[in-house]
Formats: sequence, structure tokens, C-alpha cells
Amino acid sequence: MTFATLEAGDSTFVLRRAQRGDLVGLVALIAADSLRAAEETPDPDGAAPYERAFEAIDADAAQTLTVLEAADGRVVGTMQLTVIPGLARRGAMRMQIEAVRVAEELRGLGLGSAMIEWAVGHAREQGVSLVQLTSDARRADAHRFYERLGFAASHVGFKLFL
Repeated sequence: MTFATLEAGDSTFVLRRAQRGDLVGLVALIAADSLRAAEETPDPDGAAPYERAFEAIDADAAQTLTVLEAADGRVVGTMQLTVIPGLARRGAMRMQIEAVRVAEELRGLGLGSAMIEWAVGHAREQGVSLVQLTSDARRADAHRFYERLGFAASHVGFKLFL
């Protein structure tokens, strides 16, 4: 399912729903992230953890895993969107944006902005009243990027690794 066509420079990219065949490209984008590279080391299970995760995401109607595809078929971007119902804010629906990635060689062309703008529009279409995301505290460039798009650093996040 194609969501949008994005233009950057002389190139056209397609933002679409991820498919099982995209897993190798998706994992490569995640592994290329310097802050996450250590977490993405090879393990005895190989692709099995990614395949299980993809199946769970793909089967959940509240999840939208996207792929940004270049004209040559390469996976050059991704983000995962999750719609979360809640009681807070008078029963408001939220959208969580996670795992936003654009291939390093394509950063600065406006693709990330276009992806996030599409996600916010998609949230509005679904009746979502709040879009939220988290970003590693060490990502100063990412924080400036999200602030330029209208996001406010309004909360402090905590994690407990199990």
C-alpha cells in the first residue's frame, strides 16, 4: 500500500507500508545507526527476532511500519507509527512515532520532514489528537529537527531495560 510519493532533489521516493521482503533493508538502516549499532550485533538466531517482530507489527491494526523506497527499490527510510487509545485527555487517541531513519547519504534533502509531516496528517485523519515521540538524549541534531517541525520537548522519558 502506497501512502505518498516524496520528491527530493532530482529523485522520487515512495512512502509505503513495509512488507516482509523489506526486512533486510530495514535491519540495515537500524544497524547503520551509530547509537544502536552495538545492539544490532549478529546473534545465533540470525533474522528470527526481526521476523517475529515484523509479524507482530504487521498483524496489529494499531501499527503502521513504513518504508521509504528509492526509485531503484532500495529501502532508504522507515518509521513505525502506533495509535494508542487512552483515558487521559478525555479519552484521546495518541500516535507514537518510533524508529525514524533516513539513509545517511540522503539526509538533509527534506525526506525526514516529509515523512513526519505525512505521519502527522495520517494521525489527523485517524482522529488522533496528540503525536508524540522519543529521541535519545544524545541526539542534539534530531532534537533540533523535531523542534523545527513543531514538536516540544515537554516531558522527560525513562526506560527500564529488562
